Amino acid sequence: MRILVASPIDPHAVAALEQTYDVTHALKADQAGLMDAIMDRQAVVMRSGVQLTAEAMAAADDLGLIVRAGSGLDNIDLDYAAHHDIRVVRIPGMSAPPVAEFTFALLLSLARKVNLADRLLREGHWPKPQLGGTLLHGKTLGIMGAGNIGGLVGQMGAAWGMRVLGSVAVPNGSIAQNLLGRGITLTDNERVLSEADFLCLHVPLDESTSHLIGREELARMKPGSMLINVARGGVVDEAALYEALTSGGNVVGAALDVHETEGEGTISRFAELDNVVLTPHIGAMALDTQRLIGDRVVELLHAYHRGHLDAEVRDGEHVV
Repeated sequence: MRILVASPIDPHAVAALEQTYDVTHALKADQAGLMDAIMDRQAVVMRSGVQLTAEAMAAADDLGLIVRAGSGLDNIDLDYAAHHDIRVVRIPGMSAPPVAEFTFALLLSLARKVNLADRLLREGHWPKPQLGGTLLHGKTLGIMGAGNIGGLVGQMGAAWGMRVLGSVAVPNGSIAQNLLGRGITLTDNERVLSEADFLCLHVPLDESTSHLIGREELARMKPGSMLINVARGGVVDEAALYEALTSGGNVVGAALDVHETEGEGTISRFAELDNVVLTPHIGAMALDTQRLIGDRVVELLHAYHRGHLDAEVRDGEHVV
């Protein structure tokens, strides 16, 4: 089987694949480079940094399987895959604990100005009076998208003594009871938006969530609130957020692991702001989790090669 590894995955998984299959790599490739690399491939392994467009897939006559080493699907043309009998399988769930933990790391860094303190100290300054932060205990944590990841974040917040509000796309009594047992009150987006001291975003990027947080939503947020986005960059209107952060609006800080424009050489418009924490889409990059995802990638490719993919795929993994 001919496999294209289009994104970095666990080295042990790569070694295991190379022992059995014809494996090529196209890491950080532009669209032209990706189309060249995919031409003779039967399977593609990819993460969030790759845009697998209809044009790219059309260049691969023998392509039959895409393995998304993670859960997000906004970077794959699923309609094209469905109409051309290309199987798409993702690996969700495993990323939930590291992304949830990283969300909390960002939340703490933002609330207590850890990044700013680190930079100033490295520059020889000792400005303790400028570095006062806010407690998490007793504050309201709002979660838009209280699913696998958001639910864990809410559970962590409750353990820290926070009041936690969460919303989901399709609420029901069962979800409400499950979340309540974890210390999260299920409500709607409007209440989450208006009452949160810290607003965390954990929704997928699609037509309904593109610029979910824009100028109007930022204006309705609580005075002194902070925004944490580990979902997808397109969920937030970054121009509106920049305006809010620099014009004395209700939002006084933000932590962004995902960005509307990502990749090597990109400099965020927020880079100059001391009230913003920036990281390069590393929420899921816990080494333990990457090993588990790599193992699962290998299992799925072995099953596809043997013609047993349907028997191997677990609940939530099959997409197309």
